[in-house]
Amino acid sequence: MKRAIVIPDQHFPIHDERAVDITLQAIEYIKPEIFINLGDVGEWESVSAWCYKGKRLPNLEDQLVKVNKEIAEVNEGINLFDKVLDKVKCDQRYILAGNHDEWLDHFVNKHPYLIDYTFKKACRWIERGYKYLPYNKPLKLGKLNFIHGAYATTYHAKKHLEAYGSNIVYGHTHDIQRHSLTKLDSGTIGAWAMGCLKDMSPNKNKWLKGRLHNWNHCFGIVTFFDKPKGNFQIEQVEILNGQASIWGKQFNA
Repeated sequence: MKRAIVIPDQHFPIHDERAVDITLQAIEYIKPEIFINLGDVGEWESVSAWCYKGKRLPNLEDQLVKVNKEIAEVNEGINLFDKVLDKVKCDQRYILAGNHDEWLDHFVNKHPYLIDYTFKKACRWIERGYKYLPYNKPLKLGKLNFIHGAYATTYHAKKHLEAYGSNIVYGHTHDIQRHSLTKLDSGTIGAWAMGCLKDMSPNKNKWLKGRLHNWNHCFGIVTFFDKPKGNFQIEQVEILNGQASIWGKQFNA
């Protein structure tokens, strides 16, 4: 069998340091053969329409100072994962661009001469050895599909499962959910929402304005079985206040 680690929205540089640290420890402990990043790797506030809502856009030269700084910070976050993946010799790596990551591409669409500022190039995904998938293009491994996430309804796991009609793992919503259905011809299928690794405190998420939310820190462990080929098992590992338990072992940030 093979194992994969699946990580949801990090939103560097406003990630949760303890949640990321637990995930890095888990990778070193589990030594997966496959690594899947579900996207929203960066917050990308520097190119966000929300950041400048009701405000005058700065000159491009001034905006690029902020964009360059954020690109450097996001790459530093990616380096944390690549370092431990290199250590455990995990070479099969995938990146699924998220909606926040797409904001960089929208920025380049407005300024097409800045071709090196696309999410794919700015984070050097090909150079890093990842297979790159555009926003919500499904990655299929065995009988399981992975996307960033397409819906944020109250019962989003049910919505994703009904819309895609196949086993699916996603991030995007920042909370943990699971829903299953049994089809007459295809048997039982499921959808799993993987939470996030983003800092959940209002002081780092100004748009929350102090309101309560249902977010959860989490990552996933997927075991792919050799026989029957393509079968799998999913474990949603919730991280609570910088602590998690995996297979009887406690991890502390």
